[in-house]
Amino acid sequence: MPESPVAQVLAALPAPPADGRRLVVALAGPPTAGKSTLAEAIVRQLDGRAIALGLDAFHFDDAVLEARGDRARKGAPHTYDVGGYAALLDRLRTPTAEPIALPVFDRTLELTRAAAEICEPQHRIIITEGNWLLLDESPWDQLAPRFDLTAFVSTDLATVERRIRERWQRLGFDGGEANHRAEQNDLPNARLALASSRPADITIHT
Repeated sequence: MPESPVAQVLAALPAPPADGRRLVVALAGPPTAGKSTLAEAIVRQLDGRAIALGLDAFHFDDAVLEARGDRARKGAPHTYDVGGYAALLDRLRTPTAEPIALPVFDRTLELTRAAAEICEPQHRIIITEGNWLLLDESPWDQLAPRFDLTAFVSTDLATVERRIRERWQRLGFDGGEANHRAEQNDLPNARLALASSRPADITIHT
């Protein structure tokens, strides 16, 4: 029987750094591949030693996207504050006994809640997930040195397409609007993530 996705990640974890900094595990992949579900499962399995950090918490606010004409493309690579995400990773990787506040993206409200979670000193592993963590283009490729382990969470495009439409319907959009949102934004993002991500240390099929 193949190892579970959680077991695959845990088996690949490197040894804790000798300098006392936190390990950072990056889960990349297309929308709806199961990255956030896997991140949460890993955090539960590590039982107080890990905390999750989602890339979606670094979306530019809708007001910024509206002003830039990018609201319809929210979730595409250029709609994230990559520098802010990198800066927080650097802070998390710097040895410290101080608690560090983390932002959390609220999918129901479609906005980020700042300082919504606290990374405590006992959290020695950061499980971070997002579509673009392995994207092979600037500025995303500059994140590579900040990751101690990378995993690409992959599934076939037909499954991604079905899950995307189901997600929008769960959020209250009818079939026509769900299809429109999928075709105009989410599916192009999924194709880009599948085609243009760098090779990961491990690949997980869901």
